[in-house]
Amino acid sequence: MADQHPGKPRRLRTSVKGPLMFSAFWAVVTFVAVLIFASGGSAKTPRFDLAFTGAGIAFIVTLVIAAMLSMSYKENAEHLGKGSGVNLSSKKPSHGFGAPGAQNPPASEAGPEAPSDR
Repeated sequence: MADQHPGKPRRLRTSVKGPLMFSAFWAVVTFVAVLIFASGGSAKTPRFDLAFTGAGIAFIVTLVIAAMLSMSYKENAEHLGKGSGVNLSSKKPSHGFGAPGAQNPPASEAGPEAPSDR
């Protein structure tokens, strides 16, 4: 990775700690949810086997997704943040589609509201 320097700690985006914490959080949430809902009530024994299986699956899936997303991250080039942008001028164009004459066609001599004598 290009932004790593020897002797300096890695940023959270380039370190292993971020995706591991994210995956561990969702594994714990999945463990608790499966333990509660798979048991079928408080009178029955808790299903730790299903809870550990669900937590393991959630940990692996979220770790793979977080790792793939962190690998696909790329900084924008420096020249993309500079410049004047597109169409920032408030000046009216004098030719083409936005020509001043195209918006206001010439009115007839009688005007649009004048009654016709037919």
